[in-house]
Amino acid sequence: MATYKIKLVKSLNGRLKKHIATAESLGLRKIGQVTVQPDNEMTTGKIRQIGYLLEVTKED
Repeated sequence: MATYKIKLVKSLNGRLKKHIATAESLGLRKIGQVTVQPDNEMTTGKIRQIGYLLEVTKED
């Protein structure tokens, strides 16, 4: 199953509360943290919402 490797590269300070909550739902709280998430519609939507804070690579 395909997965996304997601890394938080920008700070959450001063961001919208909704964007902070989205990052935390992905398991990202500090700059540099990395998480692996499944490739599904929910994850894609979260990435689309806060993509400007993330570095995303797709793994097979």
